[in-house]
Amino acid sequence: MPSSAPTRAAPPARILVVDDDADMLRLLSLRLKAAGHDVVAVGSAEAALAQLDIARPQLVLSDVRLPGRDGLALFDEVRARHPSLPVILLTAHGTIPDAVEATSRGVFTYLTKPYDGKELLEKIAQALALSAPAVAQPHANEDWRAEIVSRSHRMTDLLSEAYMVAQSDASVLLRGDSGSGKELLARAIHRASPRAARPFVAVNCGAIPEALLESELFGHVKGAFTDAVSNHKGLFQAADGGTLLLDEIGDMPPALQVKLLRVLQERAVRPVGASQATPIDVRIISATHRDLEAAMASAQFREDLYYRLNVVSLVLPTLAERREDIALLANHFLDRLSRKYDKRLSGFAPEALKALTTAAWPGNVRQLYNVVEQVCALSTTPLVPLTLVQRALRTPSTQVLSFAEARQRFEREYLVGLLKMTDGNVADAARLAQRNRTEFYRLLQKHALTPGQFKQDAGDADDVADERHE
Repeated sequence: MPSSAPTRAAPPARILVVDDDADMLRLLSLRLKAAGHDVVAVGSAEAALAQLDIARPQLVLSDVRLPGRDGLALFDEVRARHPSLPVILLTAHGTIPDAVEATSRGVFTYLTKPYDGKELLEKIAQALALSAPAVAQPHANEDWRAEIVSRSHRMTDLLSEAYMVAQSDASVLLRGDSGSGKELLARAIHRASPRAARPFVAVNCGAIPEALLESELFGHVKGAFTDAVSNHKGLFQAADGGTLLLDEIGDMPPALQVKLLRVLQERAVRPVGASQATPIDVRIISATHRDLEAAMASAQFREDLYYRLNVVSLVLPTLAERREDIALLANHFLDRLSRKYDKRLSGFAPEALKALTTAAWPGNVRQLYNVVEQVCALSTTPLVPLTLVQRALRTPSTQVLSFAEARQRFEREYLVGLLKMTDGNVADAARLAQRNRTEFYRLLQKHALTPGQFKQDAGDADDVADERHE
């Protein structure tokens, strides 16, 4: 009988086993318990999901063929709830193609029936070893994530992945809606990394005018342009040895994307006006709320740069997807802001807290902070009343826009107004905007605006000429 010694290298783990064959379920349970693991055995995917709600295991071992929802559908649900939780599938020969396809979607591995006992224990040990940092992390020093207030399962899984990624030097792409906390997560990754003692530098690529962005990122030498009265170190050099966050990377102009790609490939920057490049050692984290795949499809974002930046992708949930954190965050912000406004506030009235936890939160955590700041400034009682919360929640959404978002919105509305005024005549619109037609077309493409949509007379000769120029 094969020895179970290979699993002794891994600590005992809680394993959820799923199989509708009672004999197979009992055999698997006995074998895993003999290897020192804590086993929860269930006969269906539905029962497995119910167990996930009670307590999270460290591994899921499931048959592919199950009554009702099958093992592949179970894996999809496990992945949605707990992205870092490893899943091993057991499959008969008829379902091998499905299991092979599942591994490309993130299943740790699959084993065919009849399985080899020793191989099963070895695969379980490997899966547990790979996920060990995520399991051990809550017991480690958590100063690295001190700024991130959360107790939700979604954020626990995300932070587990972030902690593992931080130990490497891989480029990370943070995705998530505006206000969801991408910069906070980037700072946490930096603090958990070997680069923690070196600088963390953040730049919003959408908030700096295109003419200045190159100099800000790469620096310039004296005399490089009219206002260059002295040498200037760029943000890449400022972050040397540490981490550089390229926030709203999706808003970076195409010309700068080419130069950024060269810097990432050569690991060196050449300041504007300089003849030689300077080596740099920087870990890149980029962030965006845009759909970069769609931007690539419309030639607004370079594919080669995308794959350079997207070595590891982490997705931040919206505040509505982590509602169990709302009360925790609201009280955390209230405590901080009450000191800022020198007020003695003890919390929210129950009905006020309920209003917060059930609100839509299109602006995510940033909007929640703004709402709490408003009620904190206006409250005259120790408990924040419902009326103040309701008043703050009716605040126009423009008040929670970032500068980059507000500029994007204004730019688009301005272009639409010009095109309406000129009946879609690009030459006239560019003249009014005091921009050349090439630059104006670039702006229209950036905002997905087509001049033809605004034409009153499709046969206008000037308009036709403009369209040919495009």
